[in-house]
Amino acid sequence: MMIAREAKAEVVNLMQHFPAVGILGPRQIGKTTLALEIAKTTSPHAVYLDLESASDVTKLSEPELYFQTHQDRVIILDEVHRLPGIFTTLRSVIDKRKREGNKACQFLVLGSASLELLSQSSESLAGRISYLPLTGLKATEIPIENQDALWLRGGFPDSYLADHDAQSFTWRQSFLSTYLERDVPQFGSRIPAATLRNLWTMLAHVQGGLLNQSKLAGGLGVSVPSVHRYLDLLGDLFLIRKLQPWSVNVGKRLVKSPKVYIRDSGVMHALLKIQDMDDLLGHPVVGYSWEGFVVENLLGNIPSWASSYFYRTSAGAEIDLVIEAGNKKRIAIEIKRSLSPSISKGFQYGCADINATHKYFVYPGKERFSLTKDVEVVSLTEMMEELKKIVR
Repeated sequence: MMIAREAKAEVVNLMQHFPAVGILGPRQIGKTTLALEIAKTTSPHAVYLDLESASDVTKLSEPELYFQTHQDRVIILDEVHRLPGIFTTLRSVIDKRKREGNKACQFLVLGSASLELLSQSSESLAGRISYLPLTGLKATEIPIENQDALWLRGGFPDSYLADHDAQSFTWRQSFLSTYLERDVPQFGSRIPAATLRNLWTMLAHVQGGLLNQSKLAGGLGVSVPSVHRYLDLLGDLFLIRKLQPWSVNVGKRLVKSPKVYIRDSGVMHALLKIQDMDDLLGHPVVGYSWEGFVVENLLGNIPSWASSYFYRTSAGAEIDLVIEAGNKKRIAIEIKRSLSPSISKGFQYGCADINATHKYFVYPGKERFSLTKDVEVVSLTEMMEELKKIVR
């Protein structure tokens, strides 16, 4: 089953304006599938090279010559971080073609680690490449009646599309082992797989909680700098998200630690050995799991220039998600898995503190209604569509 990805239109649009476009995201998230779908729309069809394949790497032993041979075709370079020296050659080829009047997109590069790719290409391809992060499957990309399955299984296509929950759970367990034992060492990180799995599992237990690196270090028996390095790695591989606190000076005692989420709900559930909906609904993490699922879907629907935070003060004011779009739009979002939503005083105080211009309560129901004169209760998918209208 092929699921149409909303990111396809975004990539195609970028390809009309940049000679190189990068698609970033964790392994198995669908980057290659998306790129090959786009390849079918180019004329002539694009050339695909997998840089984890020895035979494809051999084709680039003389990269300029290879690119010259295929100068009329878009070239897809998959797992491009495996050949870091290629960026200098890409710059040379792109600049030469630009001088010859060729401004069309020439390269589509795919990578699994954001910071490494960006550092490798920032100088070489500055102004020549635009990056698009690819998230897992989103709630707006699947039938509305399958939303709980997406929440349980997560957004990795092979996990979501499994024939049954047990097969999906088995896939995710295998994914975890492969990432820890094979993929992480490929990025030059000498971290014991068991240590990283323990950290990942500890984060699953405190999904959506404030990050306490000292506590994590104590639980793992390592130093705080080591935990910091491990967290940076998981973030770089698109596996966790740190949501920073809103910190504009409002004369309040603000929480300063970020909240941390495992980005894919299915991965989080696999770490906690949650196999089906009965397990999930009976687990203490259920509310925080749904919050993380909503946060990831919402942030996957806003442009990269918009900023996202949470807000919390020592006095009890709290907003689950704050999205800033320029200086005039500040969206406050409360997230609760309850069919009987009610606004807390903490949310009201928080909205007053930050001068929120839009206020929403996201819940698991389907109907939209006003909770107060300025707070709208909406479903996840409606909130995702609402953000497209507000943040543009």
